[in-house]
Amino acid sequence: MSDESVKDTEGQVESAGIGRRDVLKALASVPVLGVFFAGWYEKKLADDAKREAIMAELGLEGRAPAVIPDAISRPPGDRVRVGIVGFGGEGESLGRCLGFAHPDWIEAEARNNLENPANRTLEVFMGQEDLNVSITAVCDLFDVRAERARAAAANADGPGGATAGQATRYRRYTELLESDVDAVVIATPDHWHTRIALDAVAAGKHLYVEKAMTRTEEEAHQMYDAVTASDITFQVGHQQRQSETHIKAREVVDAGVLGHVSLVEVTTNRNAPWGAWVYGIDDRGTPATIDWEQFQEPSENKVPFSPERFFRWRCWWDYGTGLSGDLMSHEYDAVNQILGIGIPDTVVSSGGIYYFKDGREVPDVWQAVCEYPERDLTLMYSATLANSLYRGQVFMGHDATMQVGQTVHVTADQYSTRYAEKIAGDVIDPTRPMFSYNPRTSGVDAVTSATAAYFAQRGLLYTYRDGKMVNSYHLHIKEWIDAIRGNAETSCGIERGFEEAITCHMATRAYRENRKVRWDPVARRIV
Repeated sequence: MSDESVKDTEGQVESAGIGRRDVLKALASVPVLGVFFAGWYEKKLADDAKREAIMAELGLEGRAPAVIPDAISRPPGDRVRVGIVGFGGEGESLGRCLGFAHPDWIEAEARNNLENPANRTLEVFMGQEDLNVSITAVCDLFDVRAERARAAAANADGPGGATAGQATRYRRYTELLESDVDAVVIATPDHWHTRIALDAVAAGKHLYVEKAMTRTEEEAHQMYDAVTASDITFQVGHQQRQSETHIKAREVVDAGVLGHVSLVEVTTNRNAPWGAWVYGIDDRGTPATIDWEQFQEPSENKVPFSPERFFRWRCWWDYGTGLSGDLMSHEYDAVNQILGIGIPDTVVSSGGIYYFKDGREVPDVWQAVCEYPERDLTLMYSATLANSLYRGQVFMGHDATMQVGQTVHVTADQYSTRYAEKIAGDVIDPTRPMFSYNPRTSGVDAVTSATAAYFAQRGLLYTYRDGKMVNSYHLHIKEWIDAIRGNAETSCGIERGFEEAITCHMATRAYRENRKVRWDPVARRIV
């Protein structure tokens, strides 16, 4: 007897006016199976009653889909001409999210799917919405990457195929800004973000800037002032803002399910060379193919040509922001999305280079503690690049704890005030989640590698819409393009970007200066 048969029987007896006791009595008369299904039906009714009581208490719609904001979503209008500055791993990924992939990537993913049908990476890419954009200009200091960008922009085999065409390669970003592009994607190392952004704003170009928004505090102020004084549409690349689990987590918090949240712990664990920024060094990268002098222009510390510094730039303070701007920034922004915490009052930080003794300057084990005394809240971040244990995001409230990742689980606290009566009445079990949300209702994840698994766990790679797997980057880029056409706000505009930048800079300063740093909200400065 299937579950569907039981449901059908249940509906029939209810319509005939037969009560629960009659059903149980009839099932009990059937040898063996009757005893099993009588017990099953009794438990189902009890569980349903508990579930209804819990949902009524929480004010949530059970497993209902997250409420996805669509105020800025508009049908494609005039074609948007996009220029990409920086076509390394992140830049190429963003190019695909605009609809354009290098032919070699498509061929490789097609082979991966044949070898492993569970790998749906190409399927997800081909299923993206055509954003009606063209990549008309590219700029990269490495000739190989620049030509790869041009090949992707011209490839009609993808969701952006209708507008594929020849992109012009520029050797300096200033030349790209003088072209006819409407919008610019900045996917360079951190030390170039602000210089390019300021000139792009002056040229009236809409901006998508990868995180960390800036490399220094002063740059954050410069970018904030320029963008807020302009009419451009601005987005920081925190694509997890499109994650259904993060949106649902915000709904849980807004409904008061957790009670007062006093502690949040967010983490990063990675245990592979790529995770510690030991990226591959392309043997085609030489002084003849890389404009090294231009690469280090914004840096005060000039050094001779170094392939390690060019390809693994995140390991040095001259070009990046370490664990703070690269990884804590994502976790902080997720908490800011869910709780709206803003800039902390104080930050302390500690850590060191404990595993990767490869000449790097930035720590590979690191932690930061952010205090919000006006909210009676502490945010703790910790990371190691030498262990892969997944620890997730944990929001600890007086009444319940919420764990957020690919799913959302809310478990009542055994000493909760709000749920005390229902815990005592055995309606709520504090040893099990009283609310769980999984946006994936069908299908198989396209997670077939350690790298993909890491990003997927955090909502940084894929999310779901109506059970369909979608690339989070694509949704974030789409939001930006839609906002350009609709003259609307984005979910991670300059205000949220400034909060992210300042929080990360506070954590970096605390570590490098070995002291507690404070945010002065009046002077708007780190002190």
